[in-house]
Amino acid sequence: MANLNLNVKKKNTYDAIVVGSGASGGWAAKELCDRGLKTLVLERGRGVKHIEDYPTASKAPWDFEYRGSVTNEQKKGFEMARYMRAETLHWALPDDEQPVVYEKPFRWFRGYHEGGKSLLWARQTQRWSDFDFEGPARDDFAVDWPIRYKDLAPWYDHVEKFAGIAGFNDNLDALPNSIVQPGWDLNCVEQHFKETIEKVYNDRFLVFGRCAHLTDPQQIHYDQGRGRCMSQRQCNRGCIYGGYFSSNSSTLPWAAKTGNLTLRPHSVVHSVIYDKKKEKATGVRIIDATSKEMVEYYAKVIFINGSAINTNAILLNSKSDRFPEGLGNDSGVLGKYIAWHNYRGRVSARHEGFKDKKTAGAHPSHSYIPRFRNLYKHEEDFLRGYATGVGGGRGEYSLKEGMGDELRENLLSRQLGGWNISAWMMGETVPVEENHIRLHESLVDKYGIPQIVFSCDWQENDDKMVNDFMTQIPEMMEKAGFSDIKASDSHAAPGSDIHEMGGVRMGKDPKTSMLDANHALHACKNVYVTDGACMTSTSTQNPTLTYMTFAARAANHAADQLKRKNL
Repeated sequence: MANLNLNVKKKNTYDAIVVGSGASGGWAAKELCDRGLKTLVLERGRGVKHIEDYPTASKAPWDFEYRGSVTNEQKKGFEMARYMRAETLHWALPDDEQPVVYEKPFRWFRGYHEGGKSLLWARQTQRWSDFDFEGPARDDFAVDWPIRYKDLAPWYDHVEKFAGIAGFNDNLDALPNSIVQPGWDLNCVEQHFKETIEKVYNDRFLVFGRCAHLTDPQQIHYDQGRGRCMSQRQCNRGCIYGGYFSSNSSTLPWAAKTGNLTLRPHSVVHSVIYDKKKEKATGVRIIDATSKEMVEYYAKVIFINGSAINTNAILLNSKSDRFPEGLGNDSGVLGKYIAWHNYRGRVSARHEGFKDKKTAGAHPSHSYIPRFRNLYKHEEDFLRGYATGVGGGRGEYSLKEGMGDELRENLLSRQLGGWNISAWMMGETVPVEENHIRLHESLVDKYGIPQIVFSCDWQENDDKMVNDFMTQIPEMMEKAGFSDIKASDSHAAPGSDIHEMGGVRMGKDPKTSMLDANHALHACKNVYVTDGACMTSTSTQNPTLTYMTFAARAANHAADQLKRKNL
């Protein structure tokens, strides 16, 4: 039996383990495999092969039985799923997969399949600047980041070259330039809004929103098997062209080509194994989702990239004599200071001009106003600020008058409507200790893992920010000649827009943070976290590009440490 156990352990031993196959996990796997490390990627959900497992890609509306609507029968067991449509039903999460407890309203959306939410993301890729990394120290909230933009700049370059980013370099302090391929033009109403803003204000700019799409593929992208974006705008079904970046089209196949990758789907991570004598982690316990069997895998270095909430939960559940409150949790902050983005503010308006113009085709992005509040100094009655997404267009309509042939002709004869514009905020929430997750003391899921308890809520700072957005954006639209301007606060629950962050935050001081400047746990140096859980603050930019950059940088740090025999 002893020999059998030794053989099993040897078979289940790798150089590195990566938990999660999404955007950050995929990048960690790619870099580790490129460095020659035998790497096991553990994915909670099913496997998804690029192209062959996108069943609704490029389908027209009439190819669906009910034009994409989902029947009541199909909805059974998926009551909590987001935007139930036939086009994306294959990504839906069954309600019984992972029940959670919401002490306060929260909306948590998950991507449990190979590639994770890299198949579902909005693909916006603005870099962070030092305004973002210096924010906590300047405004005295959260804790100071242990890194700055200069630490990430070469790694942003590295990721952008490989992933492919469409857009323009705008030479703005708040939005560092990227390595870009050509972006798409603004339409006439967006261009008009841009010109007005930049004429009236000296601190506000409207730009094209950089996005992870290939418009001019380079050899590195052809080597990945990817092609140019066809602007179908059906991205969240899966793209058969590989026109946008996902783990499935890019990093995971690349890692597989090295011969160093093993990907195990249906692997629900239970906890990290810690060896008190060695003072480091030695592996990961998983529950096989099919057999419900517990299996252990072993490695010299472990990356936890299960997405922010699950990464927190895994570490909280990784208890030992050394870490009774969760792995690496000497500071007591694990699971605390959870933050997200504030999308509550919305503004819409109409424009009576440009009747001689219309759009031709479409593109997968939108225009974007970078943060302009509290940028160079704190000057408002709230902390930090917000960015603004902007989209303009001209709709069509049909007359519904008449009967018989006249009615049919009216319905079939589409007429151009007027131009409209809409704007939505993406505000930075301030991390506070009371916004937290924890594990339930008695309730478990079907895998026997403690259920996650959410206790998160909006703060006064968030309300003030929404009010400022609903004042400033309408003012800007009014100066640009828009009419019928309407501003509203959705009062949506926290988490509604997916960007959960924090709980395993970086910091300089092990007494107030979990991770060091290289994303390793202060108290367990061979465990790294580079997904949203590592965030000390949230910025106003979409975070995924920064997660991928963190992962690439940290994976190379880990490989260097292994080479030097420091881990």
